[in-house]
Amino acid sequence: MKPYKSIYTALLLVLVLGACKVSKDIPLPKNAAPENFRGNTSTDTVSIAALPYKEFFKEQTIRNLIDTAIVNNYDMQIALKNIEAAALLFKQSKLGNLPELSLKATANSNRPSDNSLNGLQIGQFAQTKHIEDYNIGAGLSWEADIWRKIANQRNAAGAAFMQSAEVKKAVQTRLVSNIAQSFYRLIMLDTQLEIAKKNLSLNDSTLTIIRLQFDAGQVTSLAIQQAEAQQLVAAGLVPQLEQRIALEENALSILTGALPKTIARIGTLNTITVQDQISAGIPSRMLSLRPDVKSAELELVKANAKVGIAKASLYPSLTITANGGLNSFKASNWFNIPGSLFGVVAGGIAQPIFQRKQLRTQYEVALVDREKSVIQFRSSVLTAVGEVSDELVKIEKLKEQYTIADKRVKTVQSGLSNANMLFKSGMANYLEVINAQSNALQSELDLATVKTAQLNAVVELYRALGGGWK
Repeated sequence: MKPYKSIYTALLLVLVLGACKVSKDIPLPKNAAPENFRGNTSTDTVSIAALPYKEFFKEQTIRNLIDTAIVNNYDMQIALKNIEAAALLFKQSKLGNLPELSLKATANSNRPSDNSLNGLQIGQFAQTKHIEDYNIGAGLSWEADIWRKIANQRNAAGAAFMQSAEVKKAVQTRLVSNIAQSFYRLIMLDTQLEIAKKNLSLNDSTLTIIRLQFDAGQVTSLAIQQAEAQQLVAAGLVPQLEQRIALEENALSILTGALPKTIARIGTLNTITVQDQISAGIPSRMLSLRPDVKSAELELVKANAKVGIAKASLYPSLTITANGGLNSFKASNWFNIPGSLFGVVAGGIAQPIFQRKQLRTQYEVALVDREKSVIQFRSSVLTAVGEVSDELVKIEKLKEQYTIADKRVKTVQSGLSNANMLFKSGMANYLEVINAQSNALQSELDLATVKTAQLNAVVELYRALGGGWK
């Protein structure tokens, strides 16, 4: 049988065996997510996470900050570079079925010992004391993808590329959430600073009246001391809140990729409305939107591919090689064609026999890693469902807290107004006024905190559902 017929026979065998699949993929676990979130009674299957952030956030300032951060934030830039690197690796993996081609040129001179067998033979037959060899040739090698090892390598690289895109989405969803929540905290601190200054001014007026009463002998110095103590409480809040505002501005600046600076903002906490039309959708919808869940899903794709690669390494591999070029013992004859031409074609099948159980261990480890990826997928789904359920509970209970806090503020403000009027008319003592001012200060600060928590809970629900990367 001619050599080329043997090669054709081997190639035909490759085509037949190429349809074989040495490992069976594990599908995604079914019923990993519940039918509905705890505390979600809505039947709407559309989730707020499907909204782009430019539609979800009504405040133009937040949208502008997010736009800047997506371009300038360093974590986002690193995520984009990771996508770029993964894309290059995936592009390279697509060439796995192509042969390898190399070009090599060598020239060497060998001068054996005169007392060696080679030296005696050279002197006898070539009438020289050294041997020259000049070679230039191209080598080609091609491995048949019998057991889909190369195809699985391509699948793994493709999954890694898509994972890098999901990581970028996850970075963006977290970035969008952090910016919005930081902005709301900043507005809250502005509001609380305004409350503290207003209360401080009110304390000044009260202290002035008490001093006049002291001068008139109507109260003791204890009244002045207690009024001053209440004034200092409000005064102490001012630098504390100013410090927190500066730190929040610094943090928000860094999120947008800028050096610490003042953040321009318009409006107050009272002008921001908490969204009440909130739909969480259904968990299965969340699985298709949330980046970390999608990344865990792609990890299983990679794990299936790695099992296939490891299993294929246990089976025979067919490699076809070809080498050709010019070879001569004299430089003057190196490019003498066709006399200096040479060529070799070979095909080989290699079957691993004993490698200290390395290949078998790699396969078994790949199986274990695949089982881990299934567990990690279930864990990511469980975490995601838990986060959404947490935020749904927060939103519901914070609404109740806000109603109570708002009622408390109105009650306390009415009481403060009455206390001031009664105090000025001599029908209430200074302790009642001081106590009313203290209650007013704390209740207004608490109301601002609760409303900010409401705003942030909605933002966190948006992120937990997978929103923010569109």
